[in-house]
Amino acid sequence: MRALAVTVSNRASAGVYEDTSGPLIVAGLRELGFEAGDPVVIPDGEPVEKTLREAVAAEYDAVITSGGTGLTPMDLTPEMTRRVIEREVPGIAEAIRLTGFAKVPTAVLSRGLAGVAGRTLIVNLPGSAGGVKDGMAVLAGILRHAVDQIRGGDHPRTS
Repeated sequence: MRALAVTVSNRASAGVYEDTSGPLIVAGLRELGFEAGDPVVIPDGEPVEKTLREAVAAEYDAVITSGGTGLTPMDLTPEMTRRVIEREVPGIAEAIRLTGFAKVPTAVLSRGLAGVAGRTLIVNLPGSAGGVKDGMAVLAGILRHAVDQIRGGDHPRTS
């Protein structure tokens, strides 16, 4: 399974500071058995839509973004993601917010989405290192199963 980590940050993409959230996503994806290269670092806005569409066309199984999910006027990642996804998977984003809320109440301000485009699962995580760690903890329990389902896999039988 192949996955792409995308850091959405106007400042990191401009070289103002180093991306720290993307490498956390890559490490988490690799721990889950995904093939994942270095994170892509892009500014918010139209580049997000373009990158997501390219990832779907390249048939990545999953794309995990970090950043651009807040309330500032420059936070446009959910809007760009919504342009790409065909079916939302709201439970993933809800679980990520709830996990973060247990530690940091402002985690509920994240507007991140999760959904399917083609055969690619796209998940928006917050930009903070803590938000990424919390999000990856949620994804650790569901990502491989979600990808299998998107590929047409059946639900595992317990009896």
